[in-house]
Amino acid sequence: MAATLCAKLLPKQGWLPLTQSVRHGSKAVTRHRKPMHILRQKLMAVTEYIPPKRVAPRGAYPPQTKKVQEESGLALLLKREVQRVFQDCKMIAVAQNNASNSEDMMLLKYRLYKHGIAVKFFPNQVIRSFLADSIYSNMAPLFIGPTVLLVSKEPKAKEMLATLKHSPQMVLLGACVENTLLSAQGVASYSKLPSVTVVQGELVSGLTMLTSHTASMLQRHPAHLSALLQQYVKQQSPDSSADEAPKAEEAT
Repeated sequence: MAATLCAKLLPKQGWLPLTQSVRHGSKAVTRHRKPMHILRQKLMAVTEYIPPKRVAPRGAYPPQTKKVQEESGLALLLKREVQRVFQDCKMIAVAQNNASNSEDMMLLKYRLYKHGIAVKFFPNQVIRSFLADSIYSNMAPLFIGPTVLLVSKEPKAKEMLATLKHSPQMVLLGACVENTLLSAQGVASYSKLPSVTVVQGELVSGLTMLTSHTASMLQRHPAHLSALLQQYVKQQSPDSSADEAPKAEEAT
């Protein structure tokens, strides 16, 4: 029994041992890249294959051409009316309508109508399409949201501002007065200027005053010059010098 156990445990001849010795040392690394010559590096960089860009399939991107939508007949009619308003009126003001009811709007129209100012309603899209191709293109930023046009054939900024004070729902954004774009503050400054008749009267009075001064100066100079010449002649005459000598002696 013991012999059989020893025979099983002892290794047979020609067999490998159950345990093997492992060498624990530095591992040899043989995968380092060899240095490449600089000329070869340049040649490899020049001859490197660059794959072409992948072409997008048809329909992946929207077309670059824009579809031009034709304006309707109503839009063309309103655009023509807007053009007529800008041609005939010298004052075109833009006001923002802050939810005013129909009664307030009717009262505002009546107050403005007494001064010859009309209230016009146009869609912002129609007005912007007209302003894009006109000399009033700088007014386009004013037409945002609910807006109202206050137009008149003569510039009446003072009357318009006085009427808008009674309508807090209407806020003045800007105006075009005699082809000049003004802000709300500019319209207020313009309303403080005197009227044309007052300026003409002041100009006429100033011109008449200048002409009267010129006439008086022209009449005064010859008389003054003649008096000076007479005085000079008297001083240079011998009789006057002889008369003046005894007077001087008597004075001494």
